[in-house]
Amino acid sequence: MTSPERVPDRTPVPAAGDAAVAPDAGLERWRLILGSAAERHTGPLGAGNTGRDAALDWLYGRDPDLARRGVRRSGTAPRHGGDGPSAVTAVDWLDDIHHLFPKETIERLERDAVERYGIQEIVTDPAVLERVEPSPTLLRAVLRTKHLMNPQVLRLARRIVESVVKQLLARLRPEIRRAFHGTRSRKPSRVPLARDFDFRQTVRANLTHYQPAERRLLIERAHFHSRTQRQVTQWQLILLVDQSGSMAGSVIHSAVTAACLWGLPGLKTHLVAFDTQVVDLTSDVTDPVELLMRVQLGGGTDIARAVEYGAGLVENPRRTIVALVTDFYEGGDPYRLLRTVRALVEQGTTVLGLAALDEDANPEYDRELAGRLAAAGAHIGAMTPGRLAEFVAERLGR
Repeated sequence: MTSPERVPDRTPVPAAGDAAVAPDAGLERWRLILGSAAERHTGPLGAGNTGRDAALDWLYGRDPDLARRGVRRSGTAPRHGGDGPSAVTAVDWLDDIHHLFPKETIERLERDAVERYGIQEIVTDPAVLERVEPSPTLLRAVLRTKHLMNPQVLRLARRIVESVVKQLLARLRPEIRRAFHGTRSRKPSRVPLARDFDFRQTVRANLTHYQPAERRLLIERAHFHSRTQRQVTQWQLILLVDQSGSMAGSVIHSAVTAACLWGLPGLKTHLVAFDTQVVDLTSDVTDPVELLMRVQLGGGTDIARAVEYGAGLVENPRRTIVALVTDFYEGGDPYRLLRTVRALVEQGTTVLGLAALDEDANPEYDRELAGRLAAAGAHIGAMTPGRLAEFVAERLGR
């Protein structure tokens, strides 16, 4: 049996002196993604992309898998065990990426630097904090490392907290407040508001204007729902938030959600953070920045203790929602937790077990314990802040 022919490398190689040939943009993109090992297939980078490659190499060249495979991303001097000092500092790198990449890419690079490679000087070095663009990723990093910061660095880090909280409040407050502005009624409304648009009635009423040839429906008249004002009695919302290290996103959004709910008619809001200890943060709810600066992420988790504390705050069981935001990895006594939840449910309290409370609500939790809590009568799921507000508003409207 003859061996298969070797396929020749057909990568175009410019002739000597042919410097006018521009690199292929698609191949350059693959070269940036795959690193220098792909260069014999993609061709070399053009002058405009060498800076991007160096910035990517500064970060992703730290990956231990590359060393195990004997691969270097770029043609720069090799790293010896990854311990040697780098000529490029975090400040230089941040300056470079802000000139070289679009905003979405910068956010991903900063997130990987902090969360994947643990380059904490991005949030602990004053020179870096003065340059860095505030983002949710950096806010989570600040919350995890603020116990390492001296007063000067803390003042700079607070800028990140204030900026991100302001952005979250601007986005979430209208959504949360809207949930409390009345429920839809079956009665039609003459007020044309987009949020009250009655899709089904509009389609039904305009079917005679359907044009088969063009496959489109002409809307001669749009229909809208009316809204009835909620008649509410006093309710309590008790937010119990796990502040273990993996729950940074939920702590941030719980603080902002509590601030948005604070002062709404008919609702008394409590915010309690816990690990193995329980800290009642209700007095700081109106200032989510100060609240987050008080939170200390990390440590163990005693969910049972937190739920018992929350049970002690209940004034009217049938007018109370206890929302437990956690990953359900219990470090305390699960049987004590189940007994407390069962007792709350039996007295008429609504118990929510929320596996996530951030903008994406991507759940990561102990499904076995969550299932046992559901069997005890708790509602288990994952909710965004807006959906939690809708749930609370529905209960208040009963």
